[in-house]
Amino acid sequence: MNLLSLILTAFGLSMDAFAVSITNGMRMKKITNKNAAKVALYMGGFQGLMPAIGWALGLGFKDYITSIDHWIALILLSIIGGKMIYEAMQDKKHPEEYKENKSKDEDTDSKVNNEKLVSNKELLLLAIATSIDALAVGVSFAFLNISIVSSALIIAIITFIMCFIGVKMGKKCGSFLKDKAEIIGGIILILIGINIFLEHTNFLGLI
Repeated sequence: MNLLSLILTAFGLSMDAFAVSITNGMRMKKITNKNAAKVALYMGGFQGLMPAIGWALGLGFKDYITSIDHWIALILLSIIGGKMIYEAMQDKKHPEEYKENKSKDEDTDSKVNNEKLVSNKELLLLAIATSIDALAVGVSFAFLNISIVSSALIIAIITFIMCFIGVKMGKKCGSFLKDKAEIIGGIILILIGINIFLEHTNFLGLI
């Protein structure tokens, strides 16, 4: 695999993480470079780590990995997306409570506010869900004459950059959509999970 092919592979692998980063940006009330970098670091870190793990596992586990990766992605993204939609709908059902909580949030340090919206645990689950494809790709790397260290590093860096940009883009979308941002973000996450599932199962032969 030449450098251009590797870069294109990295861009392809980063697309799901990029889309998820946009939804994270939509949910944040205030975005700093530090918060955007935090999201990008989770996404890029796991996107680079997974190929290395897949490379280490080797061909013996390839069939097992590819048989369950799409299910894991679908379940994790659907749970997180469903949670976002549910919480947004609860805020709409109880507007007074929502306003009270919002008022309290505005008096809270912006760093804490952002961490509350996108927790470390949630970022971890999102990073795993969007990087499982890279695990299977890493298995194939074991049989190619390339350096896994440099390959994983390139994938991680490109994903980091894409996700950093995605968070910034998401903030602009979130400001425009306001209270609908979290519902739309949840729907997007569920659709990403479904898309990953369909791509792997060739559902009804349509994809």
